Amino acid sequence: MSPKGPRPAPGALATLPVAVDAMGGDKAPGEIVAGARRAAEENGIPIVLVGPSDLVGETGGLDLVTCTEVIAMHEDPAQGVRRKKDSSLVRSAELVRDAKASAMVSAGNTGATMASALLRMGRLPGVIRPCIATPLPRLGHAPAVLVDAGANAECSAAMLVQFAQMGAAFAKERYDIADPSVALLSIGEEPTKGNPLVKQTHALLAAGDTGVRFLGNLEGRDLLPSAADVVVTDGFTGNVTLKALEGSLRFLLETLFAVFSTDEETTAAAEVLLPHLLPIAAEFDPENTGGAMLLGVDGVCVISHGSSSSVAIYNAIKVAHDLATKGLVEHLARAVAPA
Repeated sequence: MSPKGPRPAPGALATLPVAVDAMGGDKAPGEIVAGARRAAEENGIPIVLVGPSDLVGETGGLDLVTCTEVIAMHEDPAQGVRRKKDSSLVRSAELVRDAKASAMVSAGNTGATMASALLRMGRLPGVIRPCIATPLPRLGHAPAVLVDAGANAECSAAMLVQFAQMGAAFAKERYDIADPSVALLSIGEEPTKGNPLVKQTHALLAAGDTGVRFLGNLEGRDLLPSAADVVVTDGFTGNVTLKALEGSLRFLLETLFAVFSTDEETTAAAEVLLPHLLPIAAEFDPENTGGAMLLGVDGVCVISHGSSSSVAIYNAIKVAHDLATKGLVEHLARAVAPA
């Protein structure tokens, strides 16, 4: 493993390419390459694809860093990263570590993406565990941030406090929220509600010396829309919550559109309502969010959904490039420094 040198300044990162795992996701490499080409052509973002040349195929003029292995979606994340050192995921993370890329993007095995970033980029000083930040839609407003959305099934109160600090720093840089508010996901608004982890975390955040603006507890029914800019929970609860929200929204939209085709009257109503409903549906579509962000590693890593299309990859690359050039990593490091 090569030693990690000093991180380039944000201005210098703007000239470095975004490393895109061309083999990550259910629709790789076709949709991945298409999204990367669009980001390069329409936004001028420098990009390097990573993957076996015989599998990636035509890159449309994009540079390709070749490797010989791919970590499949079903593989054990830790074993895959340790055994397949010449995989597209590991090589992508190494490009960021070696300051040959400004950020990495993958729609592949989520656990392996996290492991690659953690083992190759390393943790920021003082960070106990990295976490995943995922946007929650708020119509007409900047999204809220759910953290941790699945990186850590078991957490300590100290970890949740750091998630709050990093989540607030991320919300500020990603969505230009000047003073992000933070809430703790629980089964009741009162400080006495929740399991021991939630109660301990509430006490630490309420003490007022963590550097975040803490609003208190937030119940699951108030997640959409969230009154807080950042919602903090452990990775197990966060992942279950996120998938429950995604499934519920999908069911609601599918049911609504099915009703529109019931008869002539509902079809006529659809012609009037759809122009108003489609923009709302677009805000809830994860393809348009740019993916989730891994916070706490010494580099920018964007994790896209496994079913990502070229649209999702295009948006993920834009987010990765933007956050790298804004100096997100430096802001995260400062946010957890008091801890």
